[in-house]
Amino acid sequence: MATDAAEAVEMRGALVRLRRATGLPVAFGGLVESGRRQVRISELSGTATSALSALAVTSGNGLGGKAVALARPCAVTDYSTSRQISHEYDVAVATEGLCSVLAVPVVVRRRVRGVLYGALRTAQPLGDRTLGAAVAAARDVEQALVVRDEARDLLAAAREPDPAVGGAAWEEVREAHGALRALAPRILDPALRGELLAVCGRLADAGPGLGAPHVHLAPREVDVLACVAGGATNAVAAERLGLRPETVKGYLRSAMRKLGAHTRLEAVVAARRAGVLP
Repeated sequence: MATDAAEAVEMRGALVRLRRATGLPVAFGGLVESGRRQVRISELSGTATSALSALAVTSGNGLGGKAVALARPCAVTDYSTSRQISHEYDVAVATEGLCSVLAVPVVVRRRVRGVLYGALRTAQPLGDRTLGAAVAAARDVEQALVVRDEARDLLAAAREPDPAVGGAAWEEVREAHGALRALAPRILDPALRGELLAVCGRLADAGPGLGAPHVHLAPREVDVLACVAGGATNAVAAERLGLRPETVKGYLRSAMRKLGAHTRLEAVVAARRAGVLP
């Protein structure tokens, strides 16, 4: 399964950050192909040839394969002569003119999902600062993949809300709605973010509302109310949404005013009656 467009954007951004933070002239990487024990190099930054493009790196082979097999960063000072790795990919590496190379695995829920590489065209040691910056770039990709995985799981669970659901089961739907609203601002892919928000709208429309007049709330006001409906304090809501607690208070006050509510609970009830929340 090929890397989709959104994942390619995440990888490309991580490679740019890796080069900027380390000063390494070359960076490249890719994700593990679905159902296979190999990484397909899909993104290149700073390369002079296409020798590495679409290269399939099998777990255990070469530097990247070693990083996949061990699930930890690996580095060599001179790729072509190193005795620490196997040499299935020497031709591609030599064609690109690389010597010192590091490989950092992207690990999500204890499973390696990809590898980021950084390289020099000269044989010299890559220090701890360089390795640390590469690890930080890999962590960025890991967090992005976690968010996308969670979003897809929630989308799958909430795609067909049942208006007849009630009681404890409907509370699960409300929790899913709150989680979706909190995830949406963190999704870089506009298409996926739009789909998430569309599902949120369907969940709210499917809720057991009482036919109250529609109230227009700003997206962030709905996000805050969804957190409050799930029992979150202002501080917890701020953490989930990536906002300051004072900003959360401001959105909550604005939503309460629009809904004619005097308390947080009244605001949640009014938002549900208006079909803003499920």
